[in-house]
Amino acid sequence: MCGIVGYVGPKDCSEVLVNALTKLEYRGYDSAGIAVFDNGEIKTVKTKGKLQDLKDKLAEVGTPKGHVGIGHTRWATHGEPSDVNSHPHSGARVTIVHNGIIENYMELKDFLISKGRTFLSDTDTEVVAQLLDYKYNGNPLETIDSVMAELKGSFALGIMFKDFSDRVFAVRRESPLIVGVAEGECFIASDVPAILQYTRDYYLLDHDEIVTLSPDGVSFVDEHLDPIEKELQTADWDMEAAEKGGYPHFMIKEINEQPEAIRTTIMPRIKEGLPFLEECGITTETIKDFKNITIVACGTAMHAGMVGKYVIEDLARVSVNVDIASEFRYRNPIVGEGDLVIIISQSGETADSLAAMRLAKQKGAKTLAIVNAKGSSIAREADMLIYTLAGPEISVPSTKAYITQLSVMYLFAFELALAKETISTAECKRLVSALTKMPEAVQYVIDNCEEICKFVATKLVATDSLLYIGRGLDYALSMEGSLKLKEVSYIHSESYAAGELKHGTISLIDEDVPVIAVATQTGIIPKTISNVVEVKSRGAKVILVCTDACARELKDGVADYVIEIPHTDELLMPITAVVPLQILAYYTSINRGIDPDKPKNLAKSVTVE
Repeated sequence: MCGIVGYVGPKDCSEVLVNALTKLEYRGYDSAGIAVFDNGEIKTVKTKGKLQDLKDKLAEVGTPKGHVGIGHTRWATHGEPSDVNSHPHSGARVTIVHNGIIENYMELKDFLISKGRTFLSDTDTEVVAQLLDYKYNGNPLETIDSVMAELKGSFALGIMFKDFSDRVFAVRRESPLIVGVAEGECFIASDVPAILQYTRDYYLLDHDEIVTLSPDGVSFVDEHLDPIEKELQTADWDMEAAEKGGYPHFMIKEINEQPEAIRTTIMPRIKEGLPFLEECGITTETIKDFKNITIVACGTAMHAGMVGKYVIEDLARVSVNVDIASEFRYRNPIVGEGDLVIIISQSGETADSLAAMRLAKQKGAKTLAIVNAKGSSIAREADMLIYTLAGPEISVPSTKAYITQLSVMYLFAFELALAKETISTAECKRLVSALTKMPEAVQYVIDNCEEICKFVATKLVATDSLLYIGRGLDYALSMEGSLKLKEVSYIHSESYAAGELKHGTISLIDEDVPVIAVATQTGIIPKTISNVVEVKSRGAKVILVCTDACARELKDGVADYVIEIPHTDELLMPITAVVPLQILAYYTSINRGIDPDKPKNLAKSVTVE
């Protein structure tokens, strides 16, 4: 959520900051602003709205001219979206931008008011700016260190001191922040895409480390203000990978990138026809004794975990619980030595998931992280780690990150079942071989289902509410389909286990409530179809996503629209079956005039509770 950028270098700072912020729009925001040293004075311009509103205001009031500055896109937490609550915020001698939440800001604010300080905004950020100004002793590093000791919560801060017009300071705790470097210039940013047009080289800032950006380069100190050396990272994707590449939106581009994302994620993890996860810290010896597994995640990642539960339990015969991270961490979960907790997170910075992982480790459980962002907090702190290799995912609704999470869950399930000796080596090889064919299967669905999905989407434009149903793996899949649709179209949508319809939900069904049914599991297709008949007889318009074999057996009139996908290994059907649900959500969003890449109120990386 939110976006921080900062720059020190020879280029026009305002232009760099605004350009960098455009690459962070996917994170979600409702206001934007920049602060630049202009002739030794800090000039701040900020406004409610989008970056175009900021550009308009810069044209109106004048763009700051200078080579040192910070910028921000804010997603409102404390205080409504407004010009005055927008970042940057200032004290008399300090200007800052901030991501995260300061949990004890009211206590600090009361203290500062008692010292005669006055506040213009409702934000926790201004409290930090005023506290920095109050404590300022002429030494920025000592001042920042002193303030950090008083802050509770999560934060990433970009800081400018009026007395130091040639540098920017930054610090982080929980909230992500990177430090980019190039010849004669340096940057701070919330995420790599912000700096890719300038450099691919960057450092990862660790918790409570402070960085100084100056014309001489970057320097780091720890919480004791002792100098430290950092390992330089290089992004393994470039600006072209982070651009739309001719597609109208990132979401449809990323849907089309899924075959390659699957291939890139699984092929390096297969050796002699079997899963090969040693580089991830996973071997037969490290996982064979786990008797209980808990998968913890949020949103789409949690839905990938639901599929993982079905597959692991089916193949490895190990009990698996799936928990929403925000619930797991507050219910005194029963995990400990001998248990495995799997954390799934696209960004690797999801606040609730990170806290859940730390809780699991405190209780003695081993942890496995499945993340897409290299060097992220969850990746660094987990006992075992599998990176999904989806590349940059810019659109807020996750597509290729989800499908690579599924791919990794399958590989892990195969490896665990082999370690538990619940499947033979020959069966494991058969399953791995089937998984390697999934990129082609997904490409087939993209090529052959887009037109029918585009047509069906036109039938949902005026819908206020709809229902997704499925059984088993299809139920887990329908949860993700429902989330995708509500994220990008703002249509109220619920997912329900098809067999539970009679226990209350069927009372909602009439001609104004379409039903999207998923039926890919041969053994239970007849049961799902009977549920389809039930809702159809009550007036519902039915969209059925099913295998081509199922479609051939359907009686006339069972469904209004049928989206056929090729039958593959049944255990792997969620990988192909999710694709038409993604495409359907995308075109429904387009038909309703909504930008699917930037749904209202949502952020790509949720780094606060």
